[in-house]
Amino acid sequence: MSGSLINLIVQLIAGALGGNGIAAALKDVNLGTLGNSVAGAVGGIAGGQLLTTLIPALAGAAGSDLDIGSLVSQLVGGGASGAILTAIVGYIKNRMAG
Repeated sequence: MSGSLINLIVQLIAGALGGNGIAAALKDVNLGTLGNSVAGAVGGIAGGQLLTTLIPALAGAAGSDLDIGSLVSQLVGGGASGAILTAIVGYIKNRMAG
C-alpha cells in the first residue's frame, strides 16, 4: 500500500475514534454512534490532510516503510480533528433542536 493511502486510513479510524470519544465525554454533543463515527471520520480526514499540507514532515519520508513518528502524528491529528468536528456538529445540531 502507498503511504498516502495508509495515512488516509489512519486518519479515518483515528477521527472516528476521536468523534466517539468526545461524544462519550460530552453528552450534550452526542450524535449517536453512527453520527459520531461519520462526523469524526470526516473531521479526521479533513484535519489530517490539512495538517499534512501545512507540515509536510507529518507525511513521512517518501518511499520508506511505515515511519512510527509519522503514524503517531497522523493518529493524533486525525483523532483531534475528528473530535473537534464532532463537537461542533453535535453542538449545532442540539442547539437547533431546542
